[in-house]
Amino acid sequence: MTTTLTAEIDVEAPVDAVYNQWTQFESFPEYLGAVKVVQQIDDVRTRWTVSIGGREEAFYADVVEQVPDQHIAWQSTDGIFHAGSVDFEPRRSEAGVDETHVRLRMDWEPQGILETLGAAVGIDKAQAQMDLQRFKTFIEKRGGETGGWRGEIHDGRKTASDE
Repeated sequence: MTTTLTAEIDVEAPVDAVYNQWTQFESFPEYLGAVKVVQQIDDVRTRWTVSIGGREEAFYADVVEQVPDQHIAWQSTDGIFHAGSVDFEPRRSEAGVDETHVRLRMDWEPQGILETLGAAVGIDKAQAQMDLQRFKTFIEKRGGETGGWRGEIHDGRKTASDE
């Protein structure tokens, strides 16, 4: 049974900075609670180590769609099924400050009783919302992104470079 969760947040930073930070997969452990390590293999492929319910799991995931300042989508390629997307929408606050609305969606197949129960009672959604809050705090306190990749990926293939 596949479980889906969504979470959203407004970040007080321009869309290019927020998007750029999200392309820095290796920094995810700094603000995504379950993520222990992300290794960037190439422009499309990553290797993840996560801790869920006290159990470590590792898997590969590929970026399947990536359009600068708009959208990133990924899917696991081995192990348990996991897929997701994040969308970025530029906004301007009432005070005239550039903001970005971040919308996260994740789909996965819970493994075991703890993950199934966590999904059923909304613990996963709460964790995702806390992760987005940590992401917001991370980029707002820094005053900008740690790097960025501006290439495009469609159907799991790089179609435009970031140069």
